[in-house]
Amino acid sequence: MRLSEIYKDNSSPIFSFEVFPPKGENLDKKMKNLFCELSALVEKKPALISVTYGAGGSNKDTSLEIVKELKTHLKQPVMPHFTCVCLSKNYIENYIQEIEDIGILNILALRGDEPQDIDVCYRDFKSALELIEYLKNHSELEFAVAAYPEKHPKAKTLEDDIDVLKKKQDLGAKVAYTQLFFKNENFYKFFDLCSKKGIKLPIIPGVLPVASFSQLSRIVELSGTQIEPKTLEFFEKYKDSKEDTIKAGIEFASIQCEKLLDFGAKGIHFYTLNKARSSCEIIDNIT
Repeated sequence: MRLSEIYKDNSSPIFSFEVFPPKGENLDKKMKNLFCELSALVEKKPALISVTYGAGGSNKDTSLEIVKELKTHLKQPVMPHFTCVCLSKNYIENYIQEIEDIGILNILALRGDEPQDIDVCYRDFKSALELIEYLKNHSELEFAVAAYPEKHPKAKTLEDDIDVLKKKQDLGAKVAYTQLFFKNENFYKFFDLCSKKGIKLPIIPGVLPVASFSQLSRIVELSGTQIEPKTLEFFEKYKDSKEDTIKAGIEFASIQCEKLLDFGAKGIHFYTLNKARSSCEIIDNIT
């Protein structure tokens, strides 16, 4: 099913999950564990499962292996991430052909992170907008895009960033998935500003169920995601117990998701970090 069809349905919340290709040592074991988690996730009948893609195509083979497993064996709607930074036009053309050949209908079009320690960095595509325009003219794929309720780190202002999202819509984007956030008020403000700019495509909030306090601290530090002191204090109480932290993460995200859906969000996009339990329990809590 294409994105434009998935998000036509307003009868119930539309849930999607994101997973990433494992890397490093013991890859076979990590992949086996991931497929066990995916088996649990698919029981929730997600509208989509997205699979990330490393900087400069660094984990292309592993990413495609997951995509193929989801599509051919688990029979799931899958949406690969499709990045362009440091990749040549020829590489992009070949990758489009490769994913279309296995029956992929939807992709998440992103600029992507610039890889480290590479000899050649192609500049055929400098932004997600350039990639999207190319995809529109050279493929039959429908594409989702990224949105940033707290502003993209490289954008000068939130308003400038929303202007970019409007251009993505004008080029044919069917849905936008947001970066993770912990303050719903930032999403509400962002959504209202987007509406005033004429952005009508579905904007799906991205939610990360917290599973450890150190993870939360690292995410806030690296991404600049805003978090209120009372939220940090809430999770800090459980930092010495993994199980209690997971339960607290489920509780916090369940309330967050419920309020987002009450606000009018069409669905939730879960950043699973390759773990099924929290996302599945949250869905059970809010449906």
